Amino acid sequence: MSKTLIRGAKVLGGEPQDVLIDGATIAEVGTGLPAEGAEVVEAGGKVLLPGLVDLHTHLREPGREDSETVLTGTRAAASGGYTNVFAMANTFPVADTAGVVEQVWRLGQESGYCDVQPIGAVTVGLEGAKLAELGAMHESAAGVTVFSDDGRCVHDAVIMRRALEYVKAFDGVVAQHAQEPRLTEGAQMNEGVVSAELGLGGWPAVAEESVIARDVLLAEHVGSRVHICHLSTAGSVEIVRWAKSRGIDVTAEVTPHHLLLTDELVRSYNPVYKVNPPLRTERDVLVLREALADGTIDIVATDHAPHPHEDKDCEWAAAAMGMVGLETALSVVQETMVDTGLLDWAGVADRMSFKPAGIGHATGHGRPVSAGEPANLTLVDTEYRGRVDPAGFASRSRNTPYQGRELPGRVTHTWLRGKATLVDGKLT
Repeated sequence: MSKTLIRGAKVLGGEPQDVLIDGATIAEVGTGLPAEGAEVVEAGGKVLLPGLVDLHTHLREPGREDSETVLTGTRAAASGGYTNVFAMANTFPVADTAGVVEQVWRLGQESGYCDVQPIGAVTVGLEGAKLAELGAMHESAAGVTVFSDDGRCVHDAVIMRRALEYVKAFDGVVAQHAQEPRLTEGAQMNEGVVSAELGLGGWPAVAEESVIARDVLLAEHVGSRVHICHLSTAGSVEIVRWAKSRGIDVTAEVTPHHLLLTDELVRSYNPVYKVNPPLRTERDVLVLREALADGTIDIVATDHAPHPHEDKDCEWAAAAMGMVGLETALSVVQETMVDTGLLDWAGVADRMSFKPAGIGHATGHGRPVSAGEPANLTLVDTEYRGRVDPAGFASRSRNTPYQGRELPGRVTHTWLRGKATLVDGKLT
């Protein structure tokens, strides 16, 4: 088995240490470790984190391989420092049966760039009318623990209640896309001053907040776990904070783009800024950052949503919603949370590895950087600054809102169970 010595890395941002990888496992962490028989990676004070875990990724396969495949998506994940991603169910066919989730899981195993855990649909065909095969998906080889109709809201309260009751039996979780459909008919962007000035259909904050309020109460009633996808408003933060104060088993995620970008960007009419939920106000952004820092929001999830150019290079109203995010997520978090002093690197490891792995029961991921643990690791050059060039992305799609923008930090190395998937910023 191969050995790798990472020399002089700031483990979780702390003092420089050496980390010895032996095969698939971290053998030793300390200072002055011998390099005999090991390939040496000179970290030079770069930050070493546990491999990142994304609880919300769209890999598009099967059915939309023109946007992304499991292979290209996991290559993008490795480039961004991820060793485990959860693949959303809105594929074609929908991942609502044991057969489809097993297909996605096996494709992930074959890719070799990161582990892929399929998310199962809550309802058949994402149609919101009938529960999907939740038990069968959990018992399949994929071992599904997270269920979501993301892209659509489970808007029927009875269906949502039944789903929460069902997954409770095996400590699963329902990840809700909080969007009341009747309140967002024809919506194109955040409802507010900018939408009024531009004459675009408004997407009110209450469309998100009302569903979250209902679902945390349902979770309390049932005694089950609920997870809120891509929380985006200040009001949503207050509801989640209230629910946690009552002891309700709710977790929530925020995307990197909702930590940085605002609805003012929509004035450009550039469809790259069209996303679901929409970009919100500056006040919302600042509240989301504070909530991530204080733990009200548990994790950062990318909502990596690749689209082919023809679905974005068109007029605003016709454009698809979504942004790619796997390859820029850590840089955005550094800019918005670390460089602002809201989080340290140990906090980043918590929000982007430890907690998402815990929510999704990602075995072997989100583990401490210590002897005996799986060698799922990422090394970050936090001093780097550079402009985002999507031409160099590993993702099949290029719909990034950060093109040409200067962002800090760069992932230089990623290891999946001791095997390097990224070396000096290049995929192996």
